[in-house]
Amino acid sequence: MARRVLILIEGSRTNGPPYVEAARRLGLNPITLSADPNRYDYLAAEKVETISVDTDNLEALIHECSRLRETYGIAGITGFSGSDESVYAMVGKLCRYFDLPGPNPASVERCCDKLTQRQLLARAGIPIPAYRVAANAKEVESAVAEIGLPVILKPAAGSGSSGVRLCWTVDEVEDHAAYLLGETHIRQSPPAILVEEFAQGPHYAAHAMGNTIVGIELADFHRPPHFVFRQSTFPAQLTDDEHERIAEVALRSLQALGLDWGPTNVEIRWTKRGPVVIEVNPRLAGAPDSQLVQLAHGVDLITEHIKLVIGEEWDLRKRFSYTAAARLLNPNSDGTLDWIRGVARAAAVPGVVEVKLYVESNTPVVRRGDYRDSIGHVIAASSTHSQTEAILQRAVDLIHWSITPFQTRDG
Repeated sequence: MARRVLILIEGSRTNGPPYVEAARRLGLNPITLSADPNRYDYLAAEKVETISVDTDNLEALIHECSRLRETYGIAGITGFSGSDESVYAMVGKLCRYFDLPGPNPASVERCCDKLTQRQLLARAGIPIPAYRVAANAKEVESAVAEIGLPVILKPAAGSGSSGVRLCWTVDEVEDHAAYLLGETHIRQSPPAILVEEFAQGPHYAAHAMGNTIVGIELADFHRPPHFVFRQSTFPAQLTDDEHERIAEVALRSLQALGLDWGPTNVEIRWTKRGPVVIEVNPRLAGAPDSQLVQLAHGVDLITEHIKLVIGEEWDLRKRFSYTAAARLLNPNSDGTLDWIRGVARAAAVPGVVEVKLYVESNTPVVRRGDYRDSIGHVIAASSTHSQTEAILQRAVDLIHWSITPFQTRDG
């Protein structure tokens, strides 16, 4: 009998390793197809078979999968967003071609286009921030005049908060618009900017699988003007009414976008007018969110997703009720990371589940204002929210680092 394989399109620094581990626990051999497998260090470390292929080319992917099918039994196909969430749409197309379970590619493509997503949500009566789309500086200026400061400027397509900025003044708007419209920002062509109202209030993420809300997480951000996550806590402390309203808006959003298969997460702000949808993501949230869900409720979203991908029965039942939280380690300056100390002491604090660093000493640190800014995280879990918060803070207070600023030409 041919060995069963799970084909992974592209990779992920954070979610990639647990997908590989979960696949192997389920008796599957993970094989990664990537435009550049060397981007993902864990593939070599975990001895994952890799194939170099243009993952933007459907015919090339079909060819490689067909070739693999001559040797293996393809149990399922899934993937990771990388820098472009259109990977998920490609996964959906491959699954349809090979008659395997997978997401609806048309729904994913609609969701990945932030403008189309906004239009579909508005049409369905989902509460969203006021927005305008702009293709040049003059249109940005007009949009800001209509919406009023402060505003959020973001690319119409993209992921991981890349290019997203809160602007309080006209000068900030002009500077960031010039950046998004210029050549230095990696973007789709032609350029398009979403100018949005700044919906103020606590930030939540509703994690869903299919039509089931698994739970709701509270998240907060590092210092503005960018939206770099600072801490995530699962589950969020909500009243029954708040939980019901957030869950209801999240499910209506998924329905409006045709996302009724697989993992998704809906980002919501609780404002003066109640829950307002900020963004719907047609994928599992980035790590360590799925780890928090498992620590808090005993639900392994990654394993259950793979079961769905290979056509097996999944299980989203909550086994217990704890609180888990992750604090991201975010530097306040660019430069060379000289050292990080206190990691072992932090890991030894009772209740700390993991202390993980993403970078090593003597490496450059360049903040980009997105998910790539974090240099590590600390995760804690306990039976209560207050105890988890205290454990997390105690551990984080033990970690220190030194960054030497880059030497300028004048220096």
